[in-house]
Amino acid sequence: MLRRSYARIIERASRRGGSNFPKAPQNRPLALLPKAAHSHRHSSSCWDLSSRRSEHKLCTGVTLRTRSGRHLSTHQDFDFQLSRVQIDSILRANEQSVSVPAFDGRGRSLVRKFESNHLAANTPNEDRRSAASCLQAKGTLFGVFDGHGGWACAQAVSERLLYYITVAMMPKRSLEELENCVEHGRPAPPVLQWYKHRTDFNYRDSASLYAHHLRVFWQELLDSQEHGEGMCPSDAMHYAFKRLDADISLEAQVPLSNDLMKTTAIQVAFAGSTACVAHIGPEGIHVANAGDSRAVLGVQEADGSWTAVPLSQDHNCCNRAELRRVRAQHPPSERRTVVTDDRLLGVLMPSRAFGDVRFKWSHELQRSILASLESSVDPDSLNLYHYTLPNYLTPPYLDAAPEVTYRKVRPQDRFLILGTDGLWDELRSQEAVRLVGEHLSGIHLQSPVSQSERQLKLGQMHQLLLKRQARAMPASDDNAATHLIRHALGTGEYGELCHERLASMLALPQDLARMYRDDITTIVVYLNT
Repeated sequence: MLRRSYARIIERASRRGGSNFPKAPQNRPLALLPKAAHSHRHSSSCWDLSSRRSEHKLCTGVTLRTRSGRHLSTHQDFDFQLSRVQIDSILRANEQSVSVPAFDGRGRSLVRKFESNHLAANTPNEDRRSAASCLQAKGTLFGVFDGHGGWACAQAVSERLLYYITVAMMPKRSLEELENCVEHGRPAPPVLQWYKHRTDFNYRDSASLYAHHLRVFWQELLDSQEHGEGMCPSDAMHYAFKRLDADISLEAQVPLSNDLMKTTAIQVAFAGSTACVAHIGPEGIHVANAGDSRAVLGVQEADGSWTAVPLSQDHNCCNRAELRRVRAQHPPSERRTVVTDDRLLGVLMPSRAFGDVRFKWSHELQRSILASLESSVDPDSLNLYHYTLPNYLTPPYLDAAPEVTYRKVRPQDRFLILGTDGLWDELRSQEAVRLVGEHLSGIHLQSPVSQSERQLKLGQMHQLLLKRQARAMPASDDNAATHLIRHALGTGEYGELCHERLASMLALPQDLARMYRDDITTIVVYLNT
């Protein structure tokens, strides 16, 4: 059973290599490319995995070859015999559950509670999550952020973006009060009430820089004659995404007060991150998405069944409208080179992202900024490498402008799922909604046996019964986000939870885990409809 389970993992990893791992630009030696073992978007550890995956051997054991060339056997080197207690401990280590007051002083909250979790494949984890209630505006904000080229950009965006959105929604009188307090050294009224997990952290050394640029942002809003009562959520989210990305770019270029702050700013700018943020307020749900994370609404139909309603579109080359948008921004002569092998310039999977200045700045600016690093700083340790992207002719090729959607909440709208692409690599949207819906209701609906199913042979009927039995199994987790991650990694052939499969996925060594799965982060928000 264990060998069959691991064989399916290897088979999927082989398929995954063709769709998720970028290829190396051909005009530079591989040694000059990013080599962070935890980056799946544009890192050299993932450029050419064909040779690394060619020695998968399935017989009495599983033989793999690591990046260093060492051969590993499931019998000799791997311990896949994780107990159920160990599995639960791994899956639940980062879970969070928060109940939100029904009335927050400004009206009834549409959010009843939320549950979140993340599971790392990269070391360290490149995903981030954020959740906060707006104190100077209405609504609650939730976000998931999928980093690439390291975790630095996702960390910075997860700390800062919700502030930018809230400040843009604040009325001018509240911004004036905020500016007055800061100007005269008085305690400023809080803007957000954060819901932090105990493992969350902030860039403390860059806090003063981040606060300064946030202040510059609200000062510009105060100077605007049109700000008045503040922006609507849709405009605020769109403006905040673009402004924060511009600030990330600027901070890497200007002189800063100390070397650590400068190094961090450059590291953030050269890394990248997607972002999917939901604002849930009295008027409904606004979702701003840049990249290939996803927001899906769970709707309960009159018959009790569950329907997935997408509130975002994946920004990658599988999205035909997005592909047309990207190509339209460059000359017709680049039509064949802007997107190759379903990647931006043949390298990057998402077509919108924060940071990633390699896809935005000129070659001259990139060289100048990397050369400005102190001689004591090792660029390799920061995932900073100078290499030339293929066909880099008319930058920028990438931006962080979000696509914003709106949904007026109805009584049958029960919950919202936000997830980084690691979740959606493993689960379809409809399957994720069904899992959360049945977890919420405790009812596992089975469709009637169809006429064609009545004609099945005995063996086929047995398989059908196994699938139906799997759907009726009770949930192992109280937390719906953990429930999703468990099923994403541990679902077996008939839809059942397979302990051996889950154990093998969770027991993979750090240098192999990223070859078979991605970081997974998800937030489930229950609506007070």
